[in-house]
Amino acid sequence: MQTPVKIGIDDMAAYIPQLYLPISSLADARGLEYPKLNKGLGLEAMSVADAHEDVATMAANAVLALIRRNGLLPSQIGRIYMGTESALDGAKPMATYVLDMLTQYFAEEHGPDCLLHCDAVDLTFACIGSVDALQNTLDWASADPSRIGIVVGSDVARYELGSGGEYTQGAGAVAMLVRHNPRLLSFHETWGVATRPAHDFFKPVRAYSKTEIVAEVLRLAGLPESDADRVLSKLEHSAEGGLLSHWDEAVQVHRDTPVFDGPYSNDCYQQRITEALADYCAKSGQAAQEPVIDDWHRLVFHLPYAYQARRMFSEVFVSESQKRGDWERTVAEVGADMPQAADFESGEAYQKARSGYLRSVTKTARYRNFVAEKIEKGERASSLVGNLYTSSVFLALMSTLEADLQEGNKLSGEAFGFFAYGSGSKSKVFTATVETGWEEVARRFKLSERLQGRTLISSEQYERLHRGQQQESVAPPQGSFFLKNVIREKGVREGLREYAWQKRVAEPATAVR
Repeated sequence: MQTPVKIGIDDMAAYIPQLYLPISSLADARGLEYPKLNKGLGLEAMSVADAHEDVATMAANAVLALIRRNGLLPSQIGRIYMGTESALDGAKPMATYVLDMLTQYFAEEHGPDCLLHCDAVDLTFACIGSVDALQNTLDWASADPSRIGIVVGSDVARYELGSGGEYTQGAGAVAMLVRHNPRLLSFHETWGVATRPAHDFFKPVRAYSKTEIVAEVLRLAGLPESDADRVLSKLEHSAEGGLLSHWDEAVQVHRDTPVFDGPYSNDCYQQRITEALADYCAKSGQAAQEPVIDDWHRLVFHLPYAYQARRMFSEVFVSESQKRGDWERTVAEVGADMPQAADFESGEAYQKARSGYLRSVTKTARYRNFVAEKIEKGERASSLVGNLYTSSVFLALMSTLEADLQEGNKLSGEAFGFFAYGSGSKSKVFTATVETGWEEVARRFKLSERLQGRTLISSEQYERLHRGQQQESVAPPQGSFFLKNVIREKGVREGLREYAWQKRVAEPATAVR
C-alpha cells in the first residue's frame, strides 16, 4: 500500500521590527481608556517599522533567516511567493525586491545568477494573500518531491493618526518553507472557501483635481481661490515637468491607509468564516448535523486584533454546541435560550437581540474554557505585535506552537483548524496535522525572545515615523537588510528603491523617503 504524500510547512521564521509602542502610551496620547483596549481587545503593544524598513526589507529578513537556518542553497529554492497588501509599486512585485536583496547577499559565494531560476510574484487579497500563496505553493510542490518553495507574508498595517483603527496597527513578516515530508505541519487536501464582493476595507486610488489642489494651497496662503484657474493656465505640460505638469486633469494618489467600516468588516469576517466552514464540511463529506471543531486540537485565526477570534466565533460555537447536543448547558449559564425571529416585529430588533445574546454566550464559563483551550495561545504574540495583515494568521500559528512547546504539551498527530480572512471579502478554512518534528522546529522560533528584546519608543517618535518625518533610523540596522535610497530624479529610474545589507556594526544607516 502506497504511503500518502505529505506536503506542508517544514519551518517558519518571523521578522518583527525592533521598535514597539506600548498601547498604554498611545491611549494616553489619544485620550483613550487603556483598560478597554487591553481587556476588551487584548492589545498591549504594536510593532513599528523603523525609517529604514518596509515590506520588502522585512520579507527579505524573514526569508534569509529561513534559508540560513536550514542550510539551503539558493539554487534549491524554486519560488518565493509573497502575500502583501502594502506593495510600494503598481507593477513591480515586492517579491522581486526580496529576490534582489537575497541575490546581493549570496552573490559572492554563489554567483550573481544564483536565484535566476527562482519564480517570484506577489499575491494580493487584503489579509488573505499569503494564505492564497501558501495554497498555490502546496499544489506546486505536490507535483515533484524535489520542489522547495518559500511563502512570505509581509505588511505594515497603517491607519490614519487618531482613527479608530490606529491602535490595531503593526508591522512584520512571516516566512514559511514548503516541501515534501515537512517536520512541522502537513496540510489536508480539503479547503473551504467563501467569497463575496464587499467594501468593508479597501485602499482605492484617489483622484484630486488640479483645481482643487491649487485652490486649497491658495486658501491656506490667504489668497483668492478664484486664482486657481489662472495659476493652472501657466503650467507647461510635459512628462518631465513637476507634480502638476502632466496632461491629466486630476492627480491620482494611492495611500496605504485604508477606507474602512469597522462594524461592517466584523460582520463580513463572521459571515465569511461561517460560510467557508460550511463549504469545508460539505467538501470533506462531513455530515451537516455533525460537529467539526471538536476534531481540531487548536484553532488558528487571522487576528486584526488579538481578541478578534474570541469575539467573532460565538456563532460557530453555538452551532457546534447545538449539533453536539449539549446546547442546554450553555442556555443554563446564559439564563435564556437563543432569540427567535418570529418573536420580533422587525428584523432589526431581532438582530439586535441576537447580537446581545451572542455576547452573553462569550461570557459563559463554557465559552471561556473553549477559548483558553483552542484559541488563546495564538493571541499572545498578536497582543504584543498588532495586526500583520497577511502574516497575522501565521504569527498566530507560531505563537500557538511556541506556547505549547513552553508548556510541554504534546502535539504530534493533532489536527489544527485554520480560519483565514481577507477584506473584500474572502475566507478560507483548512486543516493541518502537526508532525513529529514540530518541537525541534518550534524551539528555534525564538519569537518570545525577539519580542522581549525590542526597543521602546515614545508616542512622539512613533508619530514622526508614521508621518515619514524621521529620516535617521531610531535603531540602526544590525545584521539585516535596509532601504538605502529611493531615487527622486526624473528619468527612467525615478522611484527605484535601492536596498543593501548591513553587517553587525555600529554605524547608523540613513533611510531616504
